[in-house]
Amino acid sequence: MEYGLRIFAVMENNRPAYNKKTLQDRIANTARETSAVLNTARKPPQAIELEEAVLGALMVEKDALTTVIDILQPESFYVDKHARIYEAIRALFQKSEPVDILTVINQLRSTGELEFVGGASYITKLTSTVHSAANIEYHARIVVEMAIKRELIRISGETTRDAYEDTTDVFQLLDKTEQSFFQVSEMNIKKKVADMRSVLAEALEELKSKKDNADGLTGVPSGFTKLDRITSGWQKSDLVILAARPGMGKTAFVVSAARNAAALFKKGVAIFSLEMSAVQLVNRLISAEAELESEKIKKGNLAEHEWVQLHQRITTLAEAPIFIDDTPALSVLELRAKCRRLKAQHDIQMIIIDYLQLMSGDNGSGKGGGNREQEIAYISRSLKNLAKELNVPVIALSQLSRAVETRGGDKRPQLSDLRESGSIEQDADMVVFLYRPEYYGITQDESGNPVTGVGEVIIAKHRNGSLDSVYLRFEGKYTKFTDLEEDRFKAFSSGTFSAFPSAEAHVPREFEAAAPNTQQVKTFGSKLNQKNNTDFSKPDDTPAPF
Repeated sequence: MEYGLRIFAVMENNRPAYNKKTLQDRIANTARETSAVLNTARKPPQAIELEEAVLGALMVEKDALTTVIDILQPESFYVDKHARIYEAIRALFQKSEPVDILTVINQLRSTGELEFVGGASYITKLTSTVHSAANIEYHARIVVEMAIKRELIRISGETTRDAYEDTTDVFQLLDKTEQSFFQVSEMNIKKKVADMRSVLAEALEELKSKKDNADGLTGVPSGFTKLDRITSGWQKSDLVILAARPGMGKTAFVVSAARNAAALFKKGVAIFSLEMSAVQLVNRLISAEAELESEKIKKGNLAEHEWVQLHQRITTLAEAPIFIDDTPALSVLELRAKCRRLKAQHDIQMIIIDYLQLMSGDNGSGKGGGNREQEIAYISRSLKNLAKELNVPVIALSQLSRAVETRGGDKRPQLSDLRESGSIEQDADMVVFLYRPEYYGITQDESGNPVTGVGEVIIAKHRNGSLDSVYLRFEGKYTKFTDLEEDRFKAFSSGTFSAFPSAEAHVPREFEAAAPNTQQVKTFGSKLNQKNNTDFSKPDDTPAPF
């Protein structure tokens, strides 16, 4: 007994002393923690009374739904039973049935949801508090704003939670968050229908600005005189598909066009290179700008005077507003996000994608799935939407099918050769083919005119203009396209074409030495010589816009 009392006394002596000050501190800490929990447990943004007013107005006036159907989604409602009622109203609208108290009650009864939403009495209550649908659009927009706020809170919460996880890849999280925010804006922000008066005013304003353009260019210039004369430049909101077989010079053409637009006309250009790295692309630009052979650039085998030439000429290139992204397997959603940022930060005027078949249509939301043809269709449709959204031309390079190689004759491409999807042709405002006869070993046309070093730009589809062909000079050693001189072009079109001056003294020796025996030369039909029996020897009376 004495031993037990001794142990109890020791325990009492070791017990911590809780004085009044300590107890007050503990109570204060508990109060602060409780307050913090209550502050974080705030109600989500909501407008329940306005939700009731909107639903009541939809059942009071028959035409009210047409005002808000493109604004409101069932997910816009905070109260679940309101979302079910709105779904019933939309179902009636889709079946072209009248929308009123009785039809809505019957629709909910048929789906077994009448009791869930509060029965017929609740539906009647919704209509009893509303007498007009005059302000329904304003009320609906407030409901949508509350829904957007809730969605932003949800996304932010998920981002915060994932950011605390040590296993989270920060760049994947960044992309996921950005995609989620863009999806919110796409789901809830719709473009209004414009009336004829406002559209006419906008069109007249645009015509006045075009009138002040002395050079006749209304779009982004390509820098190729004949091509710009036909197209007036790459037009805003147009999707341009540039297609050719591998090795024809698709990248060389768009790089030349991008350089011309950026360096000569100071138009911001974004290049998304899925095939080549940014450095490889810049090396091509350097070769074309400094007129140094691409092989020498690749090997770094430059003489002293060539180094001097390089540094003197790339100054213009360094100041050109060209932005290059070489992310491989770029998805549609990533492309859209990057283009929006470039448009906001640098006001880009043209987007180039090299090339379409290397893009990924899967954005993680289930879209773009299925077979490859459906994925390409989704990508081409998305590119057209991007061009309209940013109001800039989008030039997407595309491969042609092998059917071109199996076809006889001059193997000139046609629309049916577009690879993997007919929707490419459907979505495009312009389809342009690049064709070089010498690629197939053809060195002369049917009239015996040499075609070495000549590239043909074939406009096979032009939604807002004429179809035609433009001939350019291809300088393979510099990997660039340039204008054919006017006098040489007339010589070609009149049947006496030579890619070089007619006087033999001006023909470069390498071409003179390489001139083949005319009996062994492959030939192809000249499209210009066959076109509408036009006498191309006569000068063109069409005023040039340059």
